[in-house]
Amino acid sequence: MSRLFGTDGVRGLAGLDITAESALALAQGAALVLGRTARQESRRPVAVVARDPRISGEFIAAAVSAGLASSGVDVLDAGVITTPAAAYLVQDIDADFGVMVSASHNPAPDNGIKFFARGGRKLPDAVEDQIEAAIAEPPLRPIGAEVGTIRRFADAEDRYLVHLLGTLDVSLEGLHVALDCAHGAAAGVSPRAFADAGAKVTVMGNDPDGLNINREVGSTHLEQLRELVLSSGADLGIAHDGDADRCLAIDADGNVVDGDQIMAILALSGKRRGRLTDDTLVATVMSNLGLRVAMEQHGIHLVQTAVGDRYVLEALGEYGLALGGEQSGHIIFSRYATTGDGILTGLQIAAEMARTGKPLGELAAVMEVYPQVLVNVPGVDRLGLRGNQPIADAVARAEAELGSNGRVLLRPSGTEKMVRVMVEAHERHIAQSIAEELAELVRSELAVSA
Repeated sequence: MSRLFGTDGVRGLAGLDITAESALALAQGAALVLGRTARQESRRPVAVVARDPRISGEFIAAAVSAGLASSGVDVLDAGVITTPAAAYLVQDIDADFGVMVSASHNPAPDNGIKFFARGGRKLPDAVEDQIEAAIAEPPLRPIGAEVGTIRRFADAEDRYLVHLLGTLDVSLEGLHVALDCAHGAAAGVSPRAFADAGAKVTVMGNDPDGLNINREVGSTHLEQLRELVLSSGADLGIAHDGDADRCLAIDADGNVVDGDQIMAILALSGKRRGRLTDDTLVATVMSNLGLRVAMEQHGIHLVQTAVGDRYVLEALGEYGLALGGEQSGHIIFSRYATTGDGILTGLQIAAEMARTGKPLGELAAVMEVYPQVLVNVPGVDRLGLRGNQPIADAVARAEAELGSNGRVLLRPSGTEKMVRVMVEAHERHIAQSIAEELAELVRSELAVSA
């Protein structure tokens, strides 16, 4: 039996995989598990419920709220806000847990349900498994005054906005920022945040209609933002995804600044200002080799984790570190947030430009981006990768050929019969050649018989 929870909550096609009935049952299970401490303390559990603007979020959030309230949980309905805002609000009001209805950067027909524990933190796998098991148990059935309430969280966005602005120690006056809000949850608060911080703001992707979220806009489609930056003469462009937990950037010349480059900029800034704990940055194994080289050159230690922001979060917590993230633009500032926050990240990039007086392109040049080639090999036995000697020998030969000027990473997919082959080198044609050779070997060695 497959696990209900994936790497970031429960996801699927709204109306088919995620129905009103399944959302209600999931909420009832969550009430049993996440509301347990409050009930043991003889008080009513409180939960924050929020969503992004995709059309299915309305019925799913309503079903979640119904499941919680019918289980004796008081619900604060925050409406359409970003995922990091929902996490922050759980922490800010000391709620027992929170629920975010969103499928992040996925298209509008998809949706998802993710939970935050007390303090606004993502749930460990073990707690998700408890919720999944609790779905099969009889739900709580309070009556009369014990039934939960559902109230509007009227100042949710304002609280979050004040929090964002409180992270800045410099005005953004004089900077022109182009924003792409992905027709998502950032459409309201992101332009307000940058404008209130003093920047001139030009906005696109800020007209959500429930169906256009992430459609050819946002952090996975940077072409229109690049055109906007160039046509408007903006100093930088900031792109969010549908729930605004990630951020990618465009410099004034139209060049993409990805998550690795953003981390390099912010790590150096943090070290210079004494805010990078133990002069250490956390990134995943998929981060570009150029990030590691740049950090070594500037005396910053790099801790690498498995792919996924939850593993970055775990490392930040385990070692008490301040900054980490992913190449995709999930950047986590543990001083200010418990999850990746695209608006916070954009503000901090702009603040470093204002602080130093340097354009984004110059700041990003601290890191040389090594050509990176990724080849997906589908239809193979991904579990057979471990212990396959011919593949291990081929990887060793490739690593010896590349030396310190490249690296090789073979990674089984977490959900599909697929192996991902990633090669970095100083020259793209070398990376491409080695990646294709290794992919062909994986294809022949791990082929799945029909």
